[in-house]
Amino acid sequence: MLLSDYLSEIRSVNLSYLMIASQLIRHDRAEAIFRLGINADVADMIVGMNNNQLLKLAESNIMLTRFRFDDSKIFANAIKNKNENAFNPSHVDILLSGQKAEIIT
Repeated sequence: MLLSDYLSEIRSVNLSYLMIASQLIRHDRAEAIFRLGINADVADMIVGMNNNQLLKLAESNIMLTRFRFDDSKIFANAIKNKNENAFNPSHVDILLSGQKAEIIT
């Protein structure tokens, strides 16, 4: 796979993420903030964007979403094989719910 293919895939993921995020926020703002791991200000900005703005932002070559397992201990605990039930979705949800929304300065 060429670099241009990867960049195209990133842009596709960005667009999908922004569309889903916008729909989730409009449907249930509090739930969306929790599930997306964003703060209220970011939620307001996303929901306030028009389609042209969403498309333009999605064209970035940088992923707009991030992998939420930025703590290796949390990640290791989530994938630990306990009684053959690795990646229990409820367990992962509990681990991730304790993380605060990221603030980039």
